[in-house]
Amino acid sequence: MTDARDAAVSLARRLKEAGHQALFAGGCVRDRLLGKEPKDYDIATSATPAQVTRLFPGSNEVGAHFGVVIAKCRGHHVEIATFRTDGSYRDGRRPDSVTFSTPEEDARRRDFTINGLFEDPATGELIDHVGGRADLDARVLRAIGSPADRFAEDSLRLLRAVRFAVTLGFEIEPATWSAMCEHADGLARISPERIRDEFSRILVLPKRARGLELLVDSGLIRHFLPEVLDLIGCDQPPEFHPEGDVFTHTRIMLEMLGDHPPLELCLAVLLHDIAKPPTRTFDPEAGRIRFNGHDALGASMAEEILRRLRYPNDVIESVSFMVSRHMQFMNVRLMKVSKLKRFMAAPTFPLEIELHRVDCGSSNGFTDNLEFVLAKREEFAAAPLIPPPLVTGRDLIALGQSPGPRFKELLESVETEQLEGRLTDRESALEWIKALI
Repeated sequence: MTDARDAAVSLARRLKEAGHQALFAGGCVRDRLLGKEPKDYDIATSATPAQVTRLFPGSNEVGAHFGVVIAKCRGHHVEIATFRTDGSYRDGRRPDSVTFSTPEEDARRRDFTINGLFEDPATGELIDHVGGRADLDARVLRAIGSPADRFAEDSLRLLRAVRFAVTLGFEIEPATWSAMCEHADGLARISPERIRDEFSRILVLPKRARGLELLVDSGLIRHFLPEVLDLIGCDQPPEFHPEGDVFTHTRIMLEMLGDHPPLELCLAVLLHDIAKPPTRTFDPEAGRIRFNGHDALGASMAEEILRRLRYPNDVIESVSFMVSRHMQFMNVRLMKVSKLKRFMAAPTFPLEIELHRVDCGSSNGFTDNLEFVLAKREEFAAAPLIPPPLVTGRDLIALGQSPGPRFKELLESVETEQLEGRLTDRESALEWIKALI
């Protein structure tokens, strides 16, 4: 028994000793049946929030109005929720009211059958009021009761359906899928932050490419990232992109990422060619399609999209920066040492290498530039890419220079000489800058 389960069992035991029903509920039951270690444990109980807090002093009444209390035991936090039925959902997010009820009624107000299972913590007995065990065995994701009603109650369940299907590798049951497509516009009632969080969880999953396809095929993505739809059918020069249109190229790139990539990398892959549709032109002299400036416009579009979804500033800056530079890899073998070192010194460069790898791997298969920067990274590894400066602003002031554009140019010039290996000590750097002045 794991420490987390042991703590949850202890809390459930105390509830039962006090005369209340106490059952494990939801994801922890589902995961155990799938042979996975649950990340956390939730308890559903007949005890009211007031009774729970009396039993467990110091508990956090995070949602007492909805019957939810967080109890602490041996360093673990366990959500304890009173069996309930939900009133109407006028905001498409949470019920206007709740009524404490029975396990059967509580199971039927949940989202999907595989999340509506209960387990007796003491005996391990499974309690299934909604057919969840059969759907687990059949690897099917099915809404409980009327799918339309479940999605109308909380429209975020539309995205959760995609995430569960992708995470578990389940097929979405036809009636549930039809309701998702018909009620996709329900996402308009959901805050950008909630959509962002659910979308991010989908995007970092190992099978993220399938997640993207489900979001597109269901029409869900139209309501929070419609720019992706323009990638479909946006054709590319076949000599460079034999894989097909921009959407196909992007989907293959997502597939090629590892199982646990950083969110920033996934977003950069998704958005790196987002500006190809608006920049697409045909060059009659060359007889080929071009996307001039799609990197610069793409960085601007990526920033706008991520701000719309309320991503943190550091994520927005990293992703838009990577998008802005993804075409520069074609020039790395022509760069002077100083420019190459500055290019490689960016904090995002390790992620950019991976972006470039999947960009080429999903299209032309060209690896020369990748192999070049990997060799240079090894070659430069013995010292910092940007070493401490030989000449500082104070030195320039001492030489009679005033801060301004020329001031910055002088510092960059001496740094370039240093990076190129032509200046290696402070004395020679000072003599060089004096001569330049």
